[in-house]
Amino acid sequence: MAGAVLVGGLEAITGLTERARRAADQARSHLLGLQAADGYWHFSMEANATMDAQYIFANRLLGRSVPEAERRLGDHLLSTQRPDGSWAIYHGGPGHLSCSVEAYFALKLLGHRPDEPAMARARRFIRNQGGAVEAGVFTRIFLAFFGQFPWEGVPALPPELMLLPERFPLSVYRMSSWARSTVVPLLILLQHRPSYDVPPGQGIEELWVAPPIPADVRFAADQETFTWRNAFLALDRVLRLFDLLPVRLRQRGLERALHWVLERQDRNGGWAGIQPAMVNSVLALREMGCAEDHPAVAAGVQALDDFLVEREGHLLFQPCVSPTWDTALTVRALLEVGDSPDAEHVTRALRWLEGCQIHRPGDWSVLRPELPAAGWAFEFANDWYPDVDDSAVILMDFALAGETRSEVFQRGLEWTLGMQSRDGGYGAFDVENTLELWNKIPFADMEAMIDPPTEDLTGRLCELMGVLGMPHDDPRALQARAFLRRTQRSDGSWWGRWGVNFIYGTWSVLVGLRALGAPEDEDMIERGCAFLRSYQNEDGGFGESCGTYHGAKEPERGPSTPSQTAWGALGLLAGEGRVTPEIAAAINYLCHAQAADGSWPEPEFTGTGFPGHFYLRYDGYRNFFPLMALGRYQQVAGATT
Repeated sequence: MAGAVLVGGLEAITGLTERARRAADQARSHLLGLQAADGYWHFSMEANATMDAQYIFANRLLGRSVPEAERRLGDHLLSTQRPDGSWAIYHGGPGHLSCSVEAYFALKLLGHRPDEPAMARARRFIRNQGGAVEAGVFTRIFLAFFGQFPWEGVPALPPELMLLPERFPLSVYRMSSWARSTVVPLLILLQHRPSYDVPPGQGIEELWVAPPIPADVRFAADQETFTWRNAFLALDRVLRLFDLLPVRLRQRGLERALHWVLERQDRNGGWAGIQPAMVNSVLALREMGCAEDHPAVAAGVQALDDFLVEREGHLLFQPCVSPTWDTALTVRALLEVGDSPDAEHVTRALRWLEGCQIHRPGDWSVLRPELPAAGWAFEFANDWYPDVDDSAVILMDFALAGETRSEVFQRGLEWTLGMQSRDGGYGAFDVENTLELWNKIPFADMEAMIDPPTEDLTGRLCELMGVLGMPHDDPRALQARAFLRRTQRSDGSWWGRWGVNFIYGTWSVLVGLRALGAPEDEDMIERGCAFLRSYQNEDGGFGESCGTYHGAKEPERGPSTPSQTAWGALGLLAGEGRVTPEIAAAINYLCHAQAADGSWPEPEFTGTGFPGHFYLRYDGYRNFFPLMALGRYQQVAGATT
């Protein structure tokens, strides 16, 4: 780092520590004012324009009329349009073709004319990028429902997939949980092909550079003679022939898919807690003959509406909700700044989290049937898909509060640690979910069909083991540390799957390794710290662009953000164990960047959905992570002085 650091030894640290204490007090007061009466915290989440657009598409396909909500969503779409007419998939990012096509079409369905300046700019961008023919798979599918894209350009997904044995390599249980919950209802939709007659003047024929000839809209093959992609493209052509045959298995597959969708509807009406699964499942139920007033349909539609949220004067459609995650991390931040585990606001939150534990087997149990059903999910309701990350943080909250003897804790710990894969790492929702072939099928243009173990989650589980005082030579710890040694990059960093990116991954791993305290890990820790020191911005903060996922050979810096600065500071505090100039500069940045109400402004997207394709702005990240860093800094500075 070539920028500002604090000098002056003990006196400077003492002054900074006092400012950090005041900043932490303000942030703490701000967060306490946002706690719900039931004890949880819940912050909104933002993705990109496709969320708003697909809500509008779903309403048309369902025959719903919600004009005021859609008008406001249209205003939000226009407010997020870039000057060049495009829409990006993260704040400050370049224009994205598929996102722009969906936004443009949604605005036309809302009645916007193609000669309006905003629409003209969007059209020019899309055509300059090759037009609608270059759109991705999910965009093609929605356009095809409206007769705006030839079905020849949509990959085949046979419903017979549902008849494969659960442990078969191409079973749906070998997909990631998010892919599985999205694909199963799509098996129904792509067989039934729902349609909507677009009113005159609301189509997107002007987005085609050339007429959409079926031969030109199919996915291009690789130039090499044999690749898995080419093999699956050939299989795709064969599968299309099945549509011409009265195959009895097809109907059995559809019935199995319908049963699967109905069985996995959560108590709040949603599916898997995520927008694609929810939209597809409601549409699939209608196509399979469920009436508008069918309880599952009505509950599903209400769940979609529940994802609408007011944010900064706009209405937007969230991709997910995160109350469990928000609450667990807020509690951790409050404990870091010294709040007593017996404080009323902490105990209320812990009791709420305790009540969120899931006691029924989910899809994870296909490969781990011996584990107790005792994990936690990300959302208010998502019983089929608890995740390792939420569960680990919640267990650490209970442990730091001295609550480790209960059955809730013990069963939760058994489930969470038991989700370790053979390679020593941890994935998010499943184990051994590593079949790369799924990312080669034509449908998988986002390459997000699997849920392999990742560095950031494995670091979090190492932290849990360390917080619980597990020995560093415990077999589970040894396997996890070996995984992290294999995955450390040459520059000392670790990749971040669920946060942007190398700052997030490196922070998670450094905290985990230090918690375990194995002397033989010191070289890994020092290399990780060296990476963070080299990656700090001149203003003392840390920042990394989502563009770092997009094929860059080196991490791509971005402007300093509160959440990423907190991650950088927390990683260095864990790795160094003392206040260094770099740590002091990061804390100094957080103190100066704080707003008068105790919060931090952060328009950037620092959460990751699908690396390279889908990013998230968690509104809570800008507040509880800086508070966590300020609290940890005060502990280390106090020990230093």
